[in-house]
Amino acid sequence: MSRRGPKSPRFDASDPLLDAPVAAELDLHRLTAAQVESVVRGFLETWHRRGPGSILRIITGKGRNSAAGPVLLPRVRTLLKGPLARYVADWRLADDGGSFVVRLRTV
Repeated sequence: MSRRGPKSPRFDASDPLLDAPVAAELDLHRLTAAQVESVVRGFLETWHRRGPGSILRIITGKGRNSAAGPVLLPRVRTLLKGPLARYVADWRLADDGGSFVVRLRTV
């Protein structure tokens, strides 16, 4: 008995957030974990006023040059989930594994 149709399921790997045009980028390379919160907060506040609903990229790097492993990436993830969540409608770790794509709230 033969089965018709595709041999494996087809998946759409596109993500509207990751595929959207980015309005601005913030590169956190060379910053310490202590500096990150104020810099990211200022970036999100400024863009929230300037362009509500904008898509932003926050570059943390993968942490390959940190002796104890990634520092900035988990710090930014914590900020997006917690203290800075009021500015953020949605966010994802980008496909490169070293940056976040963030959609700002519109209100």
